Amino acid sequence: MNKTVVIDIVGLSANLIGEHTPFLKAYVEKRHLTYIKPVLPAVTTTAQSTYVTGKWPSEHGIVGNGWYDRDDSEIKFWKQSNKLVKGDKIWDNAKKLNPDFTCSKMFWWYNMYSTADFSVTPRPQYHADGVKAPDCYAYPPELRDNLQKDLGQFPLFNFWGPNANIKSSKWIADASMWVDDKHDPTLTLIYLPHLDYCLQKFGPDFGKISAELEEIDKLVEELVKFYEAKNSKIILLSEYGINPVSNPIHINRILRKEGLISVRTERWYELLDAGASKAFASSDHQIAHVYLNNPSVKNQVKEVLLKTPGIELVLDREEQKDYHIEHERAGDLVAVAKPDSWFTYYYWNDDAKAPDYAHLVDIHRKPGYDPVEMFMDPANPLIKLRAGYKLARKLMGFRYLMDVIPLDATLVKGSHGGISAAKEYYPVCITDQPLSSKEVVATDIYNVIWNHLT
Repeated sequence: MNKTVVIDIVGLSANLIGEHTPFLKAYVEKRHLTYIKPVLPAVTTTAQSTYVTGKWPSEHGIVGNGWYDRDDSEIKFWKQSNKLVKGDKIWDNAKKLNPDFTCSKMFWWYNMYSTADFSVTPRPQYHADGVKAPDCYAYPPELRDNLQKDLGQFPLFNFWGPNANIKSSKWIADASMWVDDKHDPTLTLIYLPHLDYCLQKFGPDFGKISAELEEIDKLVEELVKFYEAKNSKIILLSEYGINPVSNPIHINRILRKEGLISVRTERWYELLDAGASKAFASSDHQIAHVYLNNPSVKNQVKEVLLKTPGIELVLDREEQKDYHIEHERAGDLVAVAKPDSWFTYYYWNDDAKAPDYAHLVDIHRKPGYDPVEMFMDPANPLIKLRAGYKLARKLMGFRYLMDVIPLDATLVKGSHGGISAAKEYYPVCITDQPLSSKEVVATDIYNVIWNHLT
């Protein structure tokens, strides 16, 4: 089998390749760029699962970055077990063909308990006193210790949140090359999240993202030259492009106005009670899974959502089949935003009653995805001093809450997940040899990788 590396440059689309990415521009001019028609939803976990299985969400079951567990009556985001992804993965099938085949899975999602030979993924330590400490999970277990011994601690707080920057992608790239030097895997899957941050914060505004484009361009150049020297087949791709947005849709507030959302009060704040709600939404970028505990409200919910400005589609179970998302984990209704819009998870009507986690980077407790976690509250001129004080408390061993995240969804200027954005915002696949078409569907990427291997 051919030694192959797939470098996932998150958020990369054709409109970004140019003046501020000189390496990528020159690289593409000598190779072939193919547009990928986005899978619904065009989000990290769904796209990656589609690429490595060659199956649609209706088959592999990853209908978004999170969904409602109907048995637990809980909304769960960013789970890590690879057992959630149904079907054989590309490395499983490659091993059947060649027992000597090995795979290194560097920060692609659903990385825990997979059958890949080497894997690393973010995994904080959650201490009993409430402290969240940076760390990662790896297989084999000693890989974690060896990587952090040689490369330093994984920079978790540069991987997501207001301090997200190139440091996390650089660590992932260095770790990938470290694993390659030590173990020489046949297939390496590398995840570089850097562009996700600036593009969601600012959209494709080159006046604000040029420095970040230059940073990822240099890092990709380093990786490409490293793997070229190893005589590797190289695939550059992305999971989605990010298009400009200006209209946050507070879908749970809309359902609450209809009398469908149930909340309970704890201390001063309100908590969404999903299990007791007649209907509620689990928001995920430009899609929202709407779950109905009371099926009799289905027509009411669909009607009100179709009338909501910014919502393009509201798919019932039968309509979901046309988009390959009909699965038991999907919402009874799936709402899809127009390209200029996206869904918040907000369900409270008074910010004074927002839950304590709303002001935190807290990806697991929030009942939906929250891109506002990338901002410190711009309305508070002392916010950096507040963050410094909280950090000092942490370093001294005191309990603390890093409650610096604003509640202003209009800060977000870029999003993804829908399927009707202009082609310039499509994800892309860059290969040495031309593919069969100038545009492929997401399930085709499995065969692109397979053909490079074989």
